[in-house]
Amino acid sequence: MAHIVIEYTSAAQGGGVGRSIRDLTAALLRQSSSHDYTLWVAGQKPTLTTSPNAKIVHTPIDPVWLIRMWHRAHIPFPVEWLSGACDLFFATDFALPPTRTKNTALFIHDLSYIRVPDSAAPSLKAYLDDVVPRSLKRAARVIVNSQATRADVAEIYGIDPDKITPVTFGVDPIFRPSNQTRSVLAARFPALQRPYILSVGTVQPRKNYVRLIQSLKQIRAAGLDIDLAIAGGKGWLDADILAAAAESDIAGHVHLLGYVPDADLPLLYTHAACFAMPSLYEGFGLPILEAMACGTPVVTSNISSLPEAAGDAGLLCDPYSPESIADALTRLLTDTALRQTCIQHGYLHAARHTWDAGAATLLGVFNDLLR
Repeated sequence: MAHIVIEYTSAAQGGGVGRSIRDLTAALLRQSSSHDYTLWVAGQKPTLTTSPNAKIVHTPIDPVWLIRMWHRAHIPFPVEWLSGACDLFFATDFALPPTRTKNTALFIHDLSYIRVPDSAAPSLKAYLDDVVPRSLKRAARVIVNSQATRADVAEIYGIDPDKITPVTFGVDPIFRPSNQTRSVLAARFPALQRPYILSVGTVQPRKNYVRLIQSLKQIRAAGLDIDLAIAGGKGWLDADILAAAAESDIAGHVHLLGYVPDADLPLLYTHAACFAMPSLYEGFGLPILEAMACGTPVVTSNISSLPEAAGDAGLLCDPYSPESIADALTRLLTDTALRQTCIQHGYLHAARHTWDAGAATLLGVFNDLLR
């Protein structure tokens, strides 16, 4: 029986990275009794689901100091000094620390800092530009979340595609049509008194909210009385987004809800007229599946991994064209037959994506490395 350490600090993050690590790890622990696991956490204590074949090791050192020591000062003390000895180490957040074991897997969630460089905070881009290529060179296997990200990693960093394994992302069972009424929605989110388009994601340029807001202006000018609700925590470089939302001819119709806990998202998805994710780049686009699982039709971008995430169930648009975004949204808002087709295809598409399938693939990678 092998001992595997999973770097679990990133599970405390909000957004897609944290959710994917939490759900993928939980599925792995449910189905893998052939190995023992340590979930190693630096600086924080995320809420964890207990498992008989996993223990938690907490290191009180702040992750920022570990980054400085490992990736800035290049002090080569192995992570096993903190996590305990292991047969395999799974680094889940772009950077592979020094390890004693040669059996290592590295999760690369996306390459947005290269594909859309202006959308990343300069300090974060500089860090990733430095640490990712060095980590990829050392990792025995690379885990990604889509075929599109696999192709990006292979092209940009020259990594053998056979070394890169995409894992299927899934939909948590909480994402299903909510039985709570619209009055409950209005009580929980008082700003949402009118029909609304929903978008979910951190308030940052890569999410393309400025063009989405511009498309809302066009939709309203054409006579549709619809608002836009954005559920996402404050990100970086958000000044243009805030300014667009505050323009006089759209103010009062764009609602920045801030970070919304997972438990409240099904309510928002269910009562939305449609879901919009016209991002400029995504490693996968998990909210697309969540919206579909809640019976909400989807508009998303025709680039990066987003067509892969939407499958045959979403409408695609040119994310660089507010007119294209507005046209796709208007079609979903006004064409009842198209809307019902997208909803039904969405249920089927979301059902095909499970965390158990992703965990089975990940376990296969682990077993290959441990042979």
